[in-house]
Amino acid sequence: MPNPTDQSETTISGIHAMRGGALTAPKGFWAGAWSQVLKRPGAVAGLIWFGFIALLAVYAPLIANGHPLLMRELDANGDVVATSSPLLEFLAPSQWVLLVAMTLLIPLVLLPISGTSRGQRAGAVIGATVQAFTILLAVSAIRAWLGRWGASDAEREFLGSDSAPAIVAATGAFIVSALFAFIPTIVRLAPRLAVVGVSGVVAGVIVAGTWSQPPETFQYEERELAGEIETVYTLVPWSPAQRPTDRSAAVLEPGATSAQALMNNVTIALPRGVPIDDASLALAARDIERLPLEGDAGTTLAGAFARQFPPSSGPTIDTVESWLMGQLAPFGTPYALGTDGLGQDVLSQMIHACRLSISIGVVSTSIAVLIGVTIGALMGYFGGWVDMALYRVVEIFMSVPVLFLLIVAAGVLPRSTYVMMAIIGCFTWHGAARFTRAEFYKLRGQDFVQSARAVGLPLRSILFRHMLPNGVTPVLVDASFAIAAAILFEATLSFLGLGPPDQASWGKLLAGATSEVGDFVPWLAIYPSLAIFLTVLSLTLIGEALRDAIDPKLKKARV
Repeated sequence: MPNPTDQSETTISGIHAMRGGALTAPKGFWAGAWSQVLKRPGAVAGLIWFGFIALLAVYAPLIANGHPLLMRELDANGDVVATSSPLLEFLAPSQWVLLVAMTLLIPLVLLPISGTSRGQRAGAVIGATVQAFTILLAVSAIRAWLGRWGASDAEREFLGSDSAPAIVAATGAFIVSALFAFIPTIVRLAPRLAVVGVSGVVAGVIVAGTWSQPPETFQYEERELAGEIETVYTLVPWSPAQRPTDRSAAVLEPGATSAQALMNNVTIALPRGVPIDDASLALAARDIERLPLEGDAGTTLAGAFARQFPPSSGPTIDTVESWLMGQLAPFGTPYALGTDGLGQDVLSQMIHACRLSISIGVVSTSIAVLIGVTIGALMGYFGGWVDMALYRVVEIFMSVPVLFLLIVAAGVLPRSTYVMMAIIGCFTWHGAARFTRAEFYKLRGQDFVQSARAVGLPLRSILFRHMLPNGVTPVLVDASFAIAAAILFEATLSFLGLGPPDQASWGKLLAGATSEVGDFVPWLAIYPSLAIFLTVLSLTLIGEALRDAIDPKLKKARV
């Protein structure tokens, strides 16, 4: 007999009871939609790939970095005198915020915590992250204002004082936190104030701790060769803009090492198989002396070269290159995916480019959804002349070619990530507006909307608290396609050389596949184009699966 305490979620209809069967209790709307999405292998593969790219975007500084994760300073006897972590010291404030947010988000969403749902905890972390980034922007604005042209001597003196980091960080954190305390990211006041307060303190500490950072230099290999330090690197020991030496740019194949990059500085202008004459040997010795090795390492290498290949010895180029590769073996840090035309590691740029693509896609789409949902809600709720007037605005924005607008803006505005996000978000909201308008047209005559009007609820509550949760589903489906489109916009601009100048980008790597002299570099074409293709394809598959899962006609067919 069945256990009376069994809490399995089953119900029995009259027909099924007559047949002796049971009917499983229906799932919630989103639970049912996600169960249908997870039945599609393409959508599951897309979710896995996009999640992988998102994790790379967040943890890129810890995965690919030319600064050692651990560095030990050695004295003349080889004893450790100091230990530090240059990798952590050179992390930017925005990188710290992302790392802290993601480190908190994953356990808070996955672990079962009584009293709050996973959605509420994720929303609190996302709200705290937005608050922290707003604090970073506010502190940057205050700092720029204090250091502006025409600032007084007192302002400049304060900006250079030891107390400036703490005071400016505390001021920016307090102002932004006070504003965020009034935003109902969490309904209950006490938890909201606690989250806002903790986020403000953490962001203020991050800003004050990273107030002044020295310019990046990468001389660790030379110092390690000279016996001054011992280092431990992360998984990919290259930063995206790092070159192993101050040398002429050279494209290295996948699997090559920095020893080959150093060897490119040695010039022997003779064909292979021909004995090297004394003039070419002297030229090669001069180039070896210029290799960027600290102390007397360069002189020692040049002396060893002179002893190995004295005048009139007549070695071949292959013999000299083989000897140099053996001598430069300590510089043999590998390039897993090769280098670009500037001698920069491709794998490191591929990983850091995930951050640019994901951030532009998510932030610009969030801006578009916020604007589109607001305008669409007003059109669908009021109808009449309000709908007609606002829909003319929608049609105007629909007619704007966003890509050409971005190209024009790159020529007249600063080429920054924030400008690109703002333009894409402010000119692609018409899709969300039309979807929201259609849903609100259907919902405004429903009984729960009429009841909300009858009890005198404010318009803001009716639109965004009662109607929006029932009409936002098509907008969320469209958002996945919008993220893919934004990623394509960024890749196209970077391919044309109009993207953010100092950031790694898949489009920028793809543009370097053909050099100025017409040489084709296959690994610069394959890897970035494959990343763009898989990312856009994964978002498209996710969007199509969601669209099919919420389609009422397909739902009836499944029943």
